[in-house]
Amino acid sequence: MATFRALVVDKVGDSTVVGVQHWTPDQLLPGEVTIQVEYSSVNYKDALASRIDGKVARRYPLILGIDLAGVVIASDDARFQVGQKVLAHGWELGVSHHGGMAELARVPGSWVVPLPTSLTTRQAMAIGTAGFTAAMSVERLEYLGLRPAAGPVLVTGASGGVGSTAVALLAKRGYHVVASTGAPSAHEYLRSLGAREIVDRAETSVPSERPLERARWAGAVDPVGGATLAYLLRTMAPRASIALSGNTGGAAFSTTVFPFILRGINLLGIDSANYPQEQRIELWQRLAGDLRPPQLEESIAREVGLDDVPAVFAEILRSQVQGRTIVRVS
Repeated sequence: MATFRALVVDKVGDSTVVGVQHWTPDQLLPGEVTIQVEYSSVNYKDALASRIDGKVARRYPLILGIDLAGVVIASDDARFQVGQKVLAHGWELGVSHHGGMAELARVPGSWVVPLPTSLTTRQAMAIGTAGFTAAMSVERLEYLGLRPAAGPVLVTGASGGVGSTAVALLAKRGYHVVASTGAPSAHEYLRSLGAREIVDRAETSVPSERPLERARWAGAVDPVGGATLAYLLRTMAPRASIALSGNTGGAAFSTTVFPFILRGINLLGIDSANYPQEQRIELWQRLAGDLRPPQLEESIAREVGLDDVPAVFAEILRSQVQGRTIVRVS
């Protein structure tokens, strides 16, 4: 194609401007695989990348989008053939390398994952970075011994992309899932995903001077961080684990050594952006199999075009988005 549409953030003075632009292929950065993008998705990190104070974007102008799914149209990597359906997410997409919210993307072959045959590109982005992060969290918790009989598992930020997918995955696997949210309007939605109980975000983010409190949770998925992580550390059951993947509640938190040395708590860092390619491919196969989120099509709260994405960014930053928003690119 001579030109293609792309959602671009650019720096203007001390601020940024976001909008759809027409680019030519030679404006893309080097990479072995060129992809005609069909779908992307909207993530919290994308919203931060659109802002000058988000501290995510490392170059301007930058095509936004930390994930994509589409069809290979050119390849210098023998592992990928023209016409093959693929996906890519994380690494430097939408950060220092042009991302997935464009009709065309060019990326290193080491970032590309073959699309599992049982998933469409639309379904892959219904999972997207958020669903992949949730699956990583569940996989790590189970690797360290979490089982449904152990007791209730708390998911914080439950109405967001990572949280809602984690609720659905854990419920499907037989866990007693407790969802934490600050949005009363999300209660019915979370129960439909399988949450058995719902606790208010105010309860899970309240500060405390006590180093330990009543042990309540056999495990936790936490995309929030901040004061919520401090609460979790105080209230986990002995030898329980927390899968931490985000900082929407803040990067800093206050704790003591006691949860670790008196209860043996495990704090697991979930870094989906830099997950090695081989393990990434294996986990995507599980996401198409035993870790496939239930009601995958129904999990798509809405589908938008490139022109609609900036409005979604604003809603995400106001914590007004529920479930997954996918972007129909081409």
